[in-house]
Amino acid sequence: MADSGEPREWVAPRTDMVTALLGVWFGIGLMIDAWAHSNLAELETFFTPWHAVFYSGFAAVSGWIIWQVLRGTRTGRQGLAAVPMGYLAGLVAVPAFAAFGFADMMWHTFLGIETDIDILFSPSHLGLIATMSLIITTPLRSAWRAPDVGERPSLGRLLPALLGLAFATTLVSLFVSYGNAMQYGAAHVVDAFSSTDGGGASDLAASIVITNVVLLAPVLLLVRRWQLPFGSVTVLFTVGVLMPGAQTAFENLPILLSFVAAGVASDLLIRWLRPSAERRAAYWAFAGLSALVTWSLFIVVASAAGGGLPAVPELWTGAPAVAGLIGLALGVLFLPEARRT
Repeated sequence: MADSGEPREWVAPRTDMVTALLGVWFGIGLMIDAWAHSNLAELETFFTPWHAVFYSGFAAVSGWIIWQVLRGTRTGRQGLAAVPMGYLAGLVAVPAFAAFGFADMMWHTFLGIETDIDILFSPSHLGLIATMSLIITTPLRSAWRAPDVGERPSLGRLLPALLGLAFATTLVSLFVSYGNAMQYGAAHVVDAFSSTDGGGASDLAASIVITNVVLLAPVLLLVRRWQLPFGSVTVLFTVGVLMPGAQTAFENLPILLSFVAAGVASDLLIRWLRPSAERRAAYWAFAGLSALVTWSLFIVVASAAGGGLPAVPELWTGAPAVAGLIGLALGVLFLPEARRT
C-alpha cells in the first residue's frame, strides 16, 4: 500500500470504453429493478432476477476497475501510483457499494420490501446510489484532464464520459421520481394544466422545475469543460429517458421522444451559439434557450398526443418560460465569470 511515487497514468481510450459499457450493464440492471418495483404488484424477497442483473453488473465493472489497478502493480507501482487517473474514486466506491448492498439485503430481510415513495428514502438505497454514481462516472473523471482529449474532442472519444454521466443522471432522476416530469403521459400533462384546482397543475409545475435542473446541469458542466461535438446532448437525453421509460413501461413514449428531440435541438444550439467557458454570453444564452426549447417541445408533444392544448394558457405558455429563466440562472451560477485564455 505504500506509494512508490511514480506519476499516475491515464488508461487508453478503449479501456475507458470498456469501463463505460460495463457501467451500462450496471445501469440497465438498476433500470430493470426500477421497472419491477414500479410495475409488479408484490416483491417479497431480495433475491430476484433483476437484482441478479444489477449486482452482476456491479461485479463486472468493479472487477474491471480493480484489474486496472492490478495491472499497475504488475509494472512495479505501489499505492496511489498504481491507480490510473480518474479511477481512484470509483475504486474506493467499490467496497462501499458492497457494504451498502449487504446492508440493503439485511434491511429487506428484517424490515421488508419498500413499494412506494419510501423506496427513494431508504438509507441503504441512498448509499447504493451515491457509490454507484462514483463508479459509473469513472470514464468522465478519466477523460476530464486526459492529454489526448483536448478542448474539441470527437464524439467517439468523448462517448465513454457521456455514457457515464448520462447514467449517473438517470440515478438522480430515479431518486426524484416524485418530481419527474418525464414520467407524465401526454393526456396527464394536458389534464394537469387544464385546471388550477386539485393540485395537479402544482405537481406538474414542480416536476418541470426539478426535471429541468436534473437534465440541464450535466449539460452545462460539459459545455463549460469542452466544446461539445454534435450529438453529445442527444446521447445524454436519450439515455436520460430510459429510467423514467422503464418505470412507466414506456407507455408515455411520445413524451419521452420529445426529450430526445430536445437533445437534438440543444446540439443545434451548441453549433449555432458556440458556448464555452470563454464565451460567457453564449453560454448563458445556451443555458436559457436549451431549457426553453426542451419544455416547449414537451408542451407541444403533450398537446399533440393528448388531445389538444391545456385549457389554462398561463400554465402552458408560462411553464417553458419559467424553465428557460431557471436555465439562465443555472448558466449564471455555473459560469459567473468568463474564463480568460
